[in-house]
Amino acid sequence: MSGGADIPRLLAGGKKLANAGALLAFEGVNEPNNWPLTYQGEKGGKNLSWLTVAKLQNDLYKAVKADKQLSAYPVWSLSENGAQTDNTGLQYLKIPVGSNLAMPDGTQYADYVTCHNYFSHPSHKGLYDNQTWNAADPGPLCRVDGLFGNYGKTWAKKFNGYTETELIDLPKVTTEAGVTIDGTFTEEKQARLYLNLYLAQFKRKWSYTAIYLLRDRSDESGNQTFGFYKPDYTPRKAALYLHNLTTILADKATTKKPQSLAYTITDKPDIVHDLLLQNSNGKFQLVVWGEKASGSVSVDVTFAKKVREIKVYDPVMGTSAILSVKAADKISLNLSDHPMVVEL
Repeated sequence: MSGGADIPRLLAGGKKLANAGALLAFEGVNEPNNWPLTYQGEKGGKNLSWLTVAKLQNDLYKAVKADKQLSAYPVWSLSENGAQTDNTGLQYLKIPVGSNLAMPDGTQYADYVTCHNYFSHPSHKGLYDNQTWNAADPGPLCRVDGLFGNYGKTWAKKFNGYTETELIDLPKVTTEAGVTIDGTFTEEKQARLYLNLYLAQFKRKWSYTAIYLLRDRSDESGNQTFGFYKPDYTPRKAALYLHNLTTILADKATTKKPQSLAYTITDKPDIVHDLLLQNSNGKFQLVVWGEKASGSVSVDVTFAKKVREIKVYDPVMGTSAILSVKAADKISLNLSDHPMVVEL
């Protein structure tokens, strides 16, 4: 256990990680709606009062910020706070003045909000268009356990939190997301959805995204096929495809002053999304991906002026360009359920 409700133990473990250069952040307790806790002799979470959960989160925040070695590290909120039974203000990073909630105005809980927005969820089952894009949506269009239901209007008791506008730029992280291989979700489909997931989350301003999980667990029963790797450490297609994508996008330096690129995607359907990146060598990498549950669509990407060479990469096919066109101002893409990278 990383610490649970034992803050001194959690900080001690954090210092070991910090000394090894491996600490990213401190996160609040895991899903207290599913696993209630005891803190300072009081039980809380699940169907009980969440005051105990709120006090623990606030004390964790204060303890991290009061520690000279750890104060610079961010504190992430707990997960599933949308299940609050009483309005403790856990839908906020800091309770606004005049809120008159169960915890005092100004109570600081975290620097980032946290979600477990699995794109396949009991509230929205099966395979559908814009699956990862909708799961990353900051507003009510997200029909899984996402940002709005935990920090906009809590899903259990409908306590008000941030407005839809505020949620767009709210510092946010995902500490669990993914899907098991089962029926509709084949190993191939899982691998393609994982690519889309990272892109959708980044495009929609999530600071960090952690998929559950790297290697399948062997200490739990049930369908343990979330992972990039099987229990014997052999890679699934998800690992291969992600490695291909990061290899295509890899850069040894940083672009200090990114430039702009004028382009249009003609008659772009709502299941097509794009993300413009620039390499330190000046070349642009335009990532265009489809989120179509089945079938495909063709789109034309047109640039404002003719470019010397356009290369197209498909991480599902490998790390080499699948198409190269010289002296052109347009490229046609056939998109289905994964990204392509257009380099120019």
